[in-house]
Amino acid sequence: MGITTRTNGQFLVDFEPLPADDEVIGRMLVTKAFTGGLVGSSVAQMLSVGTPIEGSAGYVAVERVTGILDGRRGTFVLQHTATMRRGETNLVVTVVPDSGTDELCGLSGAVTIENLGSHHTYEFAYAIDRA
Repeated sequence: MGITTRTNGQFLVDFEPLPADDEVIGRMLVTKAFTGGLVGSSVAQMLSVGTPIEGSAGYVAVERVTGILDGRRGTFVLQHTATMRRGETNLVVTVVPDSGTDELCGLSGAVTIENLGSHHTYEFAYAIDRA
């Protein structure tokens, strides 16, 4: 990864349940609208599972983002992996290698998300290597 740039902002999120083939594993369509250093929108599909223990669950998702990142236009894909153990969350959100298009070709990085109840914030640490 080249020189790391950090940008941040907020996003609104909407969840729409999708039909699932399993009674334990849930499916959702997730859409987001971003403001701040990333201006744009995204669509994701998420698989999730809860457990009988309060605060324990897990999810995975693949999210396609379309927008402008600090003045550069294009799309890229984020991969989410999260586990929650009795209220303690471990969330990893990374850019899928070589998924950037247009002015975001060569994008790599990771996103940190904070859920503040009424809204979500993000910090995106990224680099763009034009190899």
